Amino acid sequence: MLDRIFDNHVMTNMQRVVNDALRPAERKDAEEVRQAKAALETAYRWLNGWMEGREWAAADQFSLADCAAAPSLFYADWVHPIPDELTNLKAYRARLLARPSVARAVDEARPYRPLFPLGAPDRD
Repeated sequence: MLDRIFDNHVMTNMQRVVNDALRPAERKDAEEVRQAKAALETAYRWLNGWMEGREWAAADQFSLADCAAAPSLFYADWVHPIPDELTNLKAYRARLLARPSVARAVDEARPYRPLFPLGAPDRD
């Protein structure tokens, strides 16, 4: 279930915002972006509660759900930052990014950050 949450509720809504950034100015849709960010906010709040007392999303060890979470939360936080008060989710994202395999993927992709349509933040 958790991999579907990350793919369908986090990644999909992040991509809605990115897609709008790729549209020509005359086709931009502020309401679409507002709805996508509101949906991300809802997913963030649910995930924050879910992660309370957990190290990993779906098991006592790193699993497929965490593999779905890593890119979803990585980019979603760039598009619509996870609020500071969602400490469980922020800590989980930090654990994901500290995992050697994830850290390596992030590091090896650094040269491509300028291609991110919304601009990559100077962090992570």
